[in-house]
Amino acid sequence: MDFLPNIVGSFADPAAENPTVEMVEAAFRHHGLHWRYLNCEVPADRLAEAVAGARAMGWAGFNCSLPHKVAVIEHLDGLGESARLIGAVNCVVRDGDGRLIGENTDGKGFLRSLEEVTPATGKRVAIFGAGGAARAIAVELALAGAAEITIVNRTPGRGEELVRHIAHHTATRAGFERWRGAYRLAADVDVAINATSIGLFPDVDAELPLELDSLRPAMVVADVIPNPPRTRLLEAAAERGCTVLDGLGMLVNQGVSGIRYWTGVEVDPRVMRARLEAIFG
Repeated sequence: MDFLPNIVGSFADPAAENPTVEMVEAAFRHHGLHWRYLNCEVPADRLAEAVAGARAMGWAGFNCSLPHKVAVIEHLDGLGESARLIGAVNCVVRDGDGRLIGENTDGKGFLRSLEEVTPATGKRVAIFGAGGAARAIAVELALAGAAEITIVNRTPGRGEELVRHIAHHTATRAGFERWRGAYRLAADVDVAINATSIGLFPDVDAELPLELDSLRPAMVVADVIPNPPRTRLLEAAAERGCTVLDGLGMLVNQGVSGIRYWTGVEVDPRVMRARLEAIFG
């Protein structure tokens, strides 16, 4: 028997509350894969050493979370198409030549979750936030044929840059709106997405500044926060008859993509979601 497993993992700071390790290891066990996933807390000033260590130990790849999604790029040998277009990496894969290639599965994970309830094509989308998650989601929705994307952010810098980026690289109309006070969704919005950290554990009572009466039953309302899965935004949207998508769907689907990159195996997402639901109650 080979007692040496294939190794992958995650580099983040902080890392202690990262649930990815639990769902990925659950998938490995379920499918009988001789692999291990190591959750590593890596400060920003030690990232280069961590990547060098993964190379030296023959890791098959790793995830990158905050604050490393952009900084890791300079330590890699190349980028996949999504990572190059998004400008950030959340999944690194060792290719057949031993090179470390950066990919981005965040947006793909969200898109797959959304398309379980409605196609992205032709949709008018409002995205709250302009950080890494918002950028990945916006780019993938635009590539999937969303008709219009509005970026809603408190400060114009990153929001306006993201709008220009979408307009330059895709055929989707994009616009920016300054987030002042409670935001009112336009009547023609099909999909509203919280891509900020508002409501993330332990600040579970924090409320997204949104005029709740602008939520309509025909809307899909999504939150990227996995903990808690049922944020106050999603509770309010469900009460108003909206279709809701929690952050577990995005997390699970990007995990499925990452495992496929590393192992070549298409794992069962239900196993991964069940593990997360057990953790979060």
